[in-house]
Amino acid sequence: MLTERQLIQIYPLAGQRVGTFLTPLNEAMARWEIDHPKRIAAFLAQVGHESGQLRYVKELGSDRYLSRYDTGPLALRLGNTPEADGDGQLYCGRGLIQVTGRNNYQACSRALFGDERLLAQPQLLEQPRWACESAAWFWQSRGLNALADRGEFNRITRHINGGLNGLDERLKLWARAREVLC
Repeated sequence: MLTERQLIQIYPLAGQRVGTFLTPLNEAMARWEIDHPKRIAAFLAQVGHESGQLRYVKELGSDRYLSRYDTGPLALRLGNTPEADGDGQLYCGRGLIQVTGRNNYQACSRALFGDERLLAQPQLLEQPRWACESAAWFWQSRGLNALADRGEFNRITRHINGGLNGLDERLKLWARAREVLC
């Protein structure tokens, strides 16, 4: 079980948000079998980068930026409609790992709630409990525990980010998490 002191050491920029996220993080990690130091360290490193150390639970970007999810090949890959109807903004990245796109919201909703409520209420992923649960679900649904067990951090990053964006920061967070937890 992750302690408040450990989370502050790993995320020094999180401030008071540590208290808000500690219990939901521990519950989500337990539920989705992110349950030993290697897994927890890799998970927290990725979450730390994606959320700006718990500062953001919704993707940063203007409507223009988010419109890249609204039409074209990326929109189709994410399960959004091909029309410019605003679903790119509606299903923008949310939660601590930034679940993005209608397909991911639908799958996440079925896993967390057993229904499709996130399609109508995507902002639920901005609440601490669901921000943590959605991140842990995403992690488990992509088989990232096995990669963490083998120390395949770059592969984990590619699964989460699609590339290696922010790799330096992710690696620093990973090293800090391993130092604190291992």
